[in-house]
Amino acid sequence: MTDIASVSLEEPLADLAQRLGASFEEFGFAIVRDHGISDDHIARAWEVTRKFFALPEEVKRAYHLQGKAGARGYTPFGVEQAKDAHVRDLKEFWHVGRTLEPGDPLEAFMPPNVWPDEVAGFRQALEVLYADFEASGARILQAIAVYLGEDRDFFAPTVDKGNSVMRLLHYPPVPADAQGAIRAAAHEDINTITLLLGAEESGLELKTRSGEWLAIAPPEGAMVVNIGDMLQRLTNGHLRSTTHRVVNPSGGAGQRPRYSMPFFLHFRPDYLIEPMAQFIDDAHPNPPAPITAEDYLQERLREIKLA
Repeated sequence: MTDIASVSLEEPLADLAQRLGASFEEFGFAIVRDHGISDDHIARAWEVTRKFFALPEEVKRAYHLQGKAGARGYTPFGVEQAKDAHVRDLKEFWHVGRTLEPGDPLEAFMPPNVWPDEVAGFRQALEVLYADFEASGARILQAIAVYLGEDRDFFAPTVDKGNSVMRLLHYPPVPADAQGAIRAAAHEDINTITLLLGAEESGLELKTRSGEWLAIAPPEGAMVVNIGDMLQRLTNGHLRSTTHRVVNPSGGAGQRPRYSMPFFLHFRPDYLIEPMAQFIDDAHPNPPAPITAEDYLQERLREIKLA
């Protein structure tokens, strides 16, 4: 394979599995069309997202929850810092997580959502989109399971009530004194898989096996999907969690804001990530130690200055 796959979720599962899996194995990324999320739901989500980030700074900061590792609500501009980076990213964001029934034993790992009173329809638009992302993610996980030689529903119990987070991202115009900072420094995602809307705007790049940066340019309305560290760990590196970044655009484009919407699909907090036996071989003889998804998440959040 010489380029990132561009697939339709409407393809037969066996075909989808082969094309997606090969792209994930080589690049860690794929482009997904016909993902099943309606244009109306996406448009409404973009509308409320832009309205929130246009609010005055003091209003947004009222939704910055101390001690929550950024898991819910607002994280201000210049807080997140990629692992091993020396400067903070040029972005601000809002997190929406799973809403659990009162008394659910997983409440200890998933705090309740907060919702801004200042933006009408914010909660409704984003809860609908969260459910849409989950449905698309379930189909993609079926394809991955088949590619790995498992039953199509292999991942269903691992992500049932998973600690998935939808992020509303705003990259403001690049400041004149950026001092080497970019919109999102080189990093890998922590979670199982990431589903991203809004990557049509230039800037997203992945690092190839040869160490070159490759721009990702999906068609309008398509989704970019990538493997996260948790799935890389489960497959003992068979599927790649690839380093990627969002660079600052040149010229006048740098003075335009950029918005995107990643959905970080996670395993259940109590799921034990134990490398699959079929991927432990002479070429990969030393698998990482088993660890729960929650323990791994907290370890990684500390590295990026969110916990």
